[in-house]
Amino acid sequence: MKATGVVRRIDDLGRVVIPKEIRKTLRIKEGEPLEIFTDREGQIILKKYSPIGELSEFAAGYAETLSKTTGHIACITDKDTVIAVSGGSKKEFLEQDVSRELEQLMEDKEVYVSRDNSDIAMPITKNENPDRKNNAQVVYPIISNGDTIGTVILMSKEANQKMNEVEQKVAQSAATFLGTQMDI
Repeated sequence: MKATGVVRRIDDLGRVVIPKEIRKTLRIKEGEPLEIFTDREGQIILKKYSPIGELSEFAAGYAETLSKTTGHIACITDKDTVIAVSGGSKKEFLEQDVSRELEQLMEDKEVYVSRDNSDIAMPITKNENPDRKNNAQVVYPIISNGDTIGTVILMSKEANQKMNEVEQKVAQSAATFLGTQMDI
């Protein structure tokens, strides 16, 4: 844990204000759910709540199945990080923060399909290797109760592979299934 030097008092309703600078740094938006943890030393820890993160073990198995079925790299993200990866470098993707472009795609609830293997590839993580290009991609938002809670991503392993309608339907089915699991 890192000390911020910020001290806040609890008001008469039991509320504590999280300073704007901290909310901005941690990308916590108004109305976003936070999970509350406590420990034996009396510390209270607030963590951004990830509904799909609750299914991370299940998501890892699902990503593995997607990868084996399609022969592509499969990633599953929540709104902030990559929570499961199969068929590709776990070190490169797993638990990495998602890129601004992917965040925007989720916010807009858009599907992304690279039509060809040009030099344009949607960056998946913030620290993505700029040399990784020419990967055809399908990115499908996972929607639960009308809100985007993550994405299912299929990426080709080789530069000359293309994504077709089958990969789009597979990603759509996976995203729809994961979204319905969160509704239950």
